[in-house]
Amino acid sequence: MNIENQVLGLIKLSAYIKEFLAKKSADYNDHDTEFDLLLKRSEIENPWFTLENQKFALVEWAGLLSQESINNWLRNYSVSKTSKRVGLILAGNIPLVGFHDVIAVVLSGHVPLIKLSSKDKRMIPFLLKKWNEFSSRAVQFEFVERLENFDAVIATGSNNTARYLEYYFKNHLSIIRKNRTSVAVLKGDETPEELQLLAEDIFRYFGLGCRNVTRVFIPEDFIIDRLFESFVGFQDIINHNKYANNYDYNRAVYLLNQDKFWDNNFVMMKEDDKLFSPLSVINFSRYSSLDEVKSFIAENEQDIQCIVAKSELGLDSIPFGEAQHPALDTYADNVDTMKFLEVV
Repeated sequence: MNIENQVLGLIKLSAYIKEFLAKKSADYNDHDTEFDLLLKRSEIENPWFTLENQKFALVEWAGLLSQESINNWLRNYSVSKTSKRVGLILAGNIPLVGFHDVIAVVLSGHVPLIKLSSKDKRMIPFLLKKWNEFSSRAVQFEFVERLENFDAVIATGSNNTARYLEYYFKNHLSIIRKNRTSVAVLKGDETPEELQLLAEDIFRYFGLGCRNVTRVFIPEDFIIDRLFESFVGFQDIINHNKYANNYDYNRAVYLLNQDKFWDNNFVMMKEDDKLFSPLSVINFSRYSSLDEVKSFIAENEQDIQCIVAKSELGLDSIPFGEAQHPALDTYADNVDTMKFLEVV
């Protein structure tokens, strides 16, 4: 009965989010005002969480939490007969990035012990409170500053943090996630519309997510200006103070080092073999054979979250514009969280 109430609560939560987003400021009721103020406070505390990006994340979750999507997701898994305590150390690089783990633990029949990121500490508690209300109080969860008395742990951090976490939780069932990023592979005949969708994969959330593209493979004869033309819709990104600081810093470093780079006054492109690029920079490389690309992807598989490309290239890829639209059965680091929770 709990799972039925929990699923019903998520469907109601989806409707609540949609209603909130559809209303104009003048029409807010008391609850909507609380929600709106919460988003504004989140942006003040973490300027990367702009109202636009927070609302984008909310739109995504409202779309995911339909009865059909939830049922299709859960039909592949079983609910635990014994409730366990699962520690969650959440990331805060993009809005609501840890919400999937919270939902997965609850719907698996367990109790999440949630250590929030200081960068994303407002919206998840608010949505959990609403989910619990809409579920007839069927959602159990705890917020903690330190994990104690837990049966398993799912933790997300940087590569340096992950080494510490792996040691600290070596005697527990765990999923420890590290830094990842995403790549795009261009065939060369992409339309302007497809390249504009690629811009969304690059710039959404300022490029801070593991699903953001930071490295692009282009054919040898591809004209870089075609990419810059497709990026124009995101030129206002340079008006964000923290992003602009990164852009100015990286540009100054390249100029001082006399590095070769391409610049359109809000993002730089640098011919570089590195997978990860600094914020405000996109690394690219030219390829003569697709085998070169496949070899790079195979060598860096553990650091790549997703590949954006045309399906005809024969890569395990997603279409342009889909990087920031993961489904419920799309898992961070490609590790099935629900399967893990079945054996906790």
